[in-house]
Amino acid sequence: MAANNTEFSDMLSDHHGDPHHGDAHATPNHSIARMREEAGALAPIDCERKRLIHREESVRQQSDAFRGIRTRLLEMAGESNFITLVVAVSPRSGGSFVTRNLAAAFAFDEAKTSLLMDCNLRYPNQHKALGIEPRTGGLIDFLEHPSRGIASIMYHTGVPRLRLIPAGKSRENSGEYFSSFRMRAVLDSLRCRYPDRYLFLDGPPVKGSPDARILADLADFVVIVAGYGRDTPASINQAVANFDPAKLAGVVFNQSP
Repeated sequence: MAANNTEFSDMLSDHHGDPHHGDAHATPNHSIARMREEAGALAPIDCERKRLIHREESVRQQSDAFRGIRTRLLEMAGESNFITLVVAVSPRSGGSFVTRNLAAAFAFDEAKTSLLMDCNLRYPNQHKALGIEPRTGGLIDFLEHPSRGIASIMYHTGVPRLRLIPAGKSRENSGEYFSSFRMRAVLDSLRCRYPDRYLFLDGPPVKGSPDARILADLADFVVIVAGYGRDTPASINQAVANFDPAKLAGVVFNQSP
């Protein structure tokens, strides 16, 4: 993990679980207090094995980089919580790595909770990276059978205040799920129910898939991940052109897939 170098570029930033239990209008302090953690938090060495940032000095450079992105997004959003879509320019540029650690950076703040949703339905890997067995299914399973309840697909990650919704069953025609009314309703509910909750969508690479553009319609902000030395300026510009400039938060240049 020490070899990973992530930096945030502002050149494109002109823009001006277990679920919590209790009252639907719970205050942030109350909802966070009700989050039940299993066992205990991951030790720093376990975080590094999972390529996750933590609070210790050994990954300070990476942690500070993700905190910097967190600060940028919070400045853009003002007082409201939000949904952030993270997409890579091309495969193996490190989009999932960046999404996972950005969600973790928000969870570092004891006044906030993070929900990481794996929306790369063709090649989902967040549950593998976090060492989670999605025994009760994931996003697609819930969208197809909402009666099972959203709590059944929210998993503890070992990072306090960070939950994962894995992708669930692999699907080729994923666009139909993301463009559905049910998907939009789920995201609105997950964000609006608790004002301390921040959602992070791990989307597929822009190149070769229309899903990233479909997911962008559901998000407040879009962060694009470019593989350092992998994606050319032309390919980055081409990826950027797919999204509403008002939603673009910036580009992360990442060295690790």
